[in-house]
Amino acid sequence: MFEKVNPCHPDKVADRIAGALVDAAYRKEENPRIAVEVLIGHGVCHIIAETSVSIPQDEVESIVHRIAGNLHTDYLEVPQDGRLANNQAEGIRCGDNGIFKGMPVTEEQKALCEIAKSVYHTYPSDGKYIIDEARLILCQSNAPAAELRKRYPGAEVNPFGRLDRRHRCGHRRDQPKARQRYGRFGDGRRPSWERPLEGRCQREHLRMAEGAGNGKPVELCCAIGEDTVDGIPYREIVETARRYIRSLGGFEKFAEWGLVR
Repeated sequence: MFEKVNPCHPDKVADRIAGALVDAAYRKEENPRIAVEVLIGHGVCHIIAETSVSIPQDEVESIVHRIAGNLHTDYLEVPQDGRLANNQAEGIRCGDNGIFKGMPVTEEQKALCEIAKSVYHTYPSDGKYIIDEARLILCQSNAPAAELRKRYPGAEVNPFGRLDRRHRCGHRRDQPKARQRYGRFGDGRRPSWERPLEGRCQREHLRMAEGAGNGKPVELCCAIGEDTVDGIPYREIVETARRYIRSLGGFEKFAEWGLVR
């Protein structure tokens, strides 16, 4: 069983805004400390950034309007907590306590990703898709149900009726969505990007890569301030994540489809 949303789903719109702000911080500084929370809904985009790098209001508004349309933007920028900053003062260390689980990607997940991308290519607006063995559920805005049923015989299409969105990127202004996190993992947690390419996602990425290699889940835990995770220097984990994000084109591009893509 697997669920996927496309880049125009409100969850992903908030993700992409957060990712674009992190990208902006990395254009200004090699190793910024930044964590971003985004809430969109009812024509408003609320953003809180805890950051070592200042991002001008007009640049923030430009990012929001490019990704989400003409939303009113409420942006609050605050410095990083002093104790957390000191944790990173002499090296890259774990910035949080956590229990994590990496899962190998399944054929079912791969199949749904391909379906999601194919539908989105034809109908680039808000969409959400679910697969459960032989059952396929497609909720896609601005798309004729008959066309989707013809393309995917047996699929359940828009169970609540036709969904029409005024904008091609289909942002639902009536349903607030908050995101700082990216991707979905086997234990249901979503990783956050914090402090210099730090946060849960680096650990998750490494664990998923290892899990994919042997077909088995991998579990681990870490404590804030540790400089190794499961015997691996944390700086190496960060560098693995850095290369991966760069290969995709940045945090915003990563946010479009998440880790399982």
